[in-house]
Amino acid sequence: MKKRGSGILLHITSLPSPYGIGDLGPEAYRFVDFLSETKQSFWQILPLNPTNPAYGNSPYSSPSAFAGNALLISPDLLVEYGYLSKLDLEDVPSFSDQRVDYATVTDYKYDLLNKAFGNFNKENNSDFKKFCDENSSWLDDYSLFISLKERFDEASWKDWPQEIRDRKESAMKEWREKLKNRISMRKFFQYVFFRQFFALKEHCKSKNIEIIGDVPIYVSFDSVDVWANSEIFKLDENKKPTFVAGVPPDYFSKTGQRWGNPVYNWDVIKNDRYSWWISRMRHNLRLFDVIRLDHFRGFVAYWEIPADEKTAVNGKWVEAPAEDFFSTLLKHFSCFPVIAEDLGLITTDVRQVMDQFGLPGMKLLVFSFGDDFPDGLYLPHNHTKNCVVYTGTHDNNTVKGWFREEVKPKNRMNLFNYIGREIGQDEIHWELIRLAMMSVADSCIISVQDILGLGEDSRMNIPSTKKGNWEWRLKAGRITSSVIERLKKMTETYGRV
Repeated sequence: MKKRGSGILLHITSLPSPYGIGDLGPEAYRFVDFLSETKQSFWQILPLNPTNPAYGNSPYSSPSAFAGNALLISPDLLVEYGYLSKLDLEDVPSFSDQRVDYATVTDYKYDLLNKAFGNFNKENNSDFKKFCDENSSWLDDYSLFISLKERFDEASWKDWPQEIRDRKESAMKEWREKLKNRISMRKFFQYVFFRQFFALKEHCKSKNIEIIGDVPIYVSFDSVDVWANSEIFKLDENKKPTFVAGVPPDYFSKTGQRWGNPVYNWDVIKNDRYSWWISRMRHNLRLFDVIRLDHFRGFVAYWEIPADEKTAVNGKWVEAPAEDFFSTLLKHFSCFPVIAEDLGLITTDVRQVMDQFGLPGMKLLVFSFGDDFPDGLYLPHNHTKNCVVYTGTHDNNTVKGWFREEVKPKNRMNLFNYIGREIGQDEIHWELIRLAMMSVADSCIISVQDILGLGEDSRMNIPSTKKGNWEWRLKAGRITSSVIERLKKMTETYGRV
């Protein structure tokens, strides 16, 4: 990462767009231009993988750790490519410009994508063939998996006919032939997604903007990753998880959190010299300039819960081969720009691994003024250079919402004492942005919601809730010239240009 820079957190789904969801088209380019105009160095986004309505459309629960989300494909660019006509975009539903209606968006977008595929001459397109060849290691399995999901009415892969569940060679060959056209269509969607993404990345590069991507540690059980690589997960003879992931009981939850993702069989992964993880990291390092590794502590030791347990109470800590794992990655990637998501209760062994490999952690200002004041590690005067300071993340309330709803009187007084004056809710977001900008931390990331001073109804996600998340959208024109000037001046004042 650059020495001393700042950036903005905004997921692509939240960008303005007439098509109901943000995409990789014109508004994404305008946002990059805004970042450049305000002297930012980074654009941080959430995972780009396909989402599933069964999991609330969370980008952290995907049927693939490699594929891109086709809902992010820009219809405007499909017209530019000649795959759609302008007439195809004339009858657009009346979408909300404040929330994503995933069901309606999905129906609309896939109608367009199917039409684009019908107009695409795949037989004579050398770029498409090259893309399919270069990405065959994950694309062949992914396109078959999604096509099989459709064929079996979205049933989990563990409930498919046994011969295809267990990937028997004859069954794989038979189904590839049966679903040939559907498979080709899914490959086309991925081809277009990555064509659009890499073009956007080139625009970022031309403006000296680096993209920070997000890599969840775990994958969903009902994913191509587990179906195609079942040996690297703890599954029984019927391909059902024996253990699942989560976190133990703590101050916030007496029963802990049972996430339900299958846990890795690190012994098998280590014996294979981490080949699946190396492929995953190589893929993401092509996409992003910097990677945030979500739930970093799970790479050192993870909470393993018997799959038949309803809560996380009866889990146990299991060590992972962290030192060997990261040493191996460093042998494969001379440049390893990684941010460790180290929020929550982090033990000494996790800190030691981060220090050993020089990985920066995260400092959240909305965690700074609690009972550990003034000794808390999240307070700016306790920051180190090798860290990334945030006002808050996608999982937190906005600064204004936090100030109005969550800050206790004592903590509010700690905040006022720290900044040297009392302030109201209309200025609190800029005050925390200033604290983040002036920190000694090399990198500083601010959410768009905080730059705009938006309230609790504009937060992206409320953890442990299933509805209404990942829907927030930035209205076109909301970033005014006065906001641009103020952000630019603050970025310059604190030497983050």
